[in-house]
Amino acid sequence: MPANKYQHVQLSHGGGGKEMNSLITDMFFKAFSNPILESQEDAADLNLTGHCAFTTDSFTVEPLFFAGGDIGKLAVAGTVNDLAMMAAQPEYLSCSFIIEEGFAIKDLNTIVQSMAAELHKSGARIVCGDTKVVPKGCADGIFINTSGVGRILKPGISVKNLQQGDAIIVSRDIGRHGAAILMARDSLCLESELTSDCATLWPIVEQLIAANIEIHAMRDATRGGLSAVLNEWANASAVGIEVDEKLIPISPQVQGLCELYGFEAFDLANEGTFIMALPQERAEQALTMMKQYCHCDQACIIGNVTNQHLGKVVLTTPWGSSRYLDVPQGELLPRIC
Repeated sequence: MPANKYQHVQLSHGGGGKEMNSLITDMFFKAFSNPILESQEDAADLNLTGHCAFTTDSFTVEPLFFAGGDIGKLAVAGTVNDLAMMAAQPEYLSCSFIIEEGFAIKDLNTIVQSMAAELHKSGARIVCGDTKVVPKGCADGIFINTSGVGRILKPGISVKNLQQGDAIIVSRDIGRHGAAILMARDSLCLESELTSDCATLWPIVEQLIAANIEIHAMRDATRGGLSAVLNEWANASAVGIEVDEKLIPISPQVQGLCELYGFEAFDLANEGTFIMALPQERAEQALTMMKQYCHCDQACIIGNVTNQHLGKVVLTTPWGSSRYLDVPQGELLPRIC
């Protein structure tokens, strides 16, 4: 906790004076310590070589703390995962906080410590940032923006690279983040230990790259879930995708919530689950690696790429019928990240 007299964020913490300097030095610099950040220049001096990936995202989750994570863990994991899906080793992140006046200092410190712990899992560093404090009522507690830069280790992975015969692999059970947020937001008192899947995916991807697994496409299934990813791929690569509903891992807790609310798990958000397309002949090798070395016990092949129903995703139901798995519509679970 910052060495100052405040228990809540004041407007002065964003004013550029003593209070702001204390917040940045005692909390942010301490948690994210590295020479580039501590140089306190107007811009970070980075050493970049070769092809790099660059991404940005903003996080406004409600509630800020949920089973399996918080907005800080989500901000770091979300940006690192976007880099990882391009086979880019996460190296540098920026971080901007928009904090509402009156926000508890202890909660801010918890969020910052969560971010520091999540950074350690990928080796990425926060090298620049910004802090703004807005009057009470002008923000919902805290908003975080993170941008990330990483060095691409395996070029060519793209939504446009799916090929006929590719296997479609999902890394774990789907819909956990959206379901966990729903439970936390609506204070559902169910007999369930459901937690968000919020996690950094780079260690898994790093192992796949090291094993020289040929990967055509990867995408973390965040907003819109599995349905959105598969439809984006089918359209971008002008292919058809067929998936078998029986093979898609869904936890009983998530399935129960979907039945209660009338949702489909395919549409619910994830924050530590990714989808991968790769040649069929390499699929078993990839699965073995993911299960043995990456703790992806539920990883499985759920379908394949075809030359039929171009631009569409076809779902085979447990009863043997087929239907299109459409892009999610409407606002099922707002503000899940």
